Amino acid sequence: MSATKPGRRVTLRMKIIIGVVLLGVVGFGFLAVKSSRAGYESAAYEVVEREGKLELRRYDDMPVAATAMKGGDGSAFNRLFRFISGANESGEKIAMTTPVFMPATDEARTTEMQFVVPAGVAKEGTPRPDSGAVSVKTVRGGLFAALRFKGHRSSEKQREALAELRRLCREKGWAVTGNPVFAYYDPPWTPELMRRNEVLLRVRR
Repeated sequence: MSATKPGRRVTLRMKIIIGVVLLGVVGFGFLAVKSSRAGYESAAYEVVEREGKLELRRYDDMPVAATAMKGGDGSAFNRLFRFISGANESGEKIAMTTPVFMPATDEARTTEMQFVVPAGVAKEGTPRPDSGAVSVKTVRGGLFAALRFKGHRSSEKQREALAELRRLCREKGWAVTGNPVFAYYDPPWTPELMRRNEVLLRVRR
């Protein structure tokens, strides 16, 4: 029987240590992402049916602050962030919510960015934005098919997710009655595998 050489024992020990450290980092990252999401009020919905990554949801009417996607994601986000930071008629600071909704065309090209107004603020009356580029409106509730997908936002990923959701809706016999809406729950620095993204379609059973 041959004895294990000291060098090999050290190498094996180092591999184990590195593996444990990496596992801990990944686990910490996962918990950090989950806890950061939990710190925000999220758009409420009822799950009517679930099959794998596909859900049929019922949303109530939702008050949102909205702005056109002129200038790209960063410009749209900054306009909405200024509004909730106090650029409104009462100078009120409004809490951030999740997800960021992005209505899109049939080709999955986003046209608008929306922040959901917190329930408490909406109940008291949402203040009017200082900027004419930001509006406050109500998104009509109803039944929506929703499909989760991962990764950072890109036109290609959006088109692929939308095509998959349309296919699943056809298989279910659900009639699509509106354009897609994309929902993004995480900040840009969230690792790709930990991100929660969704595409939604208004449907009729």
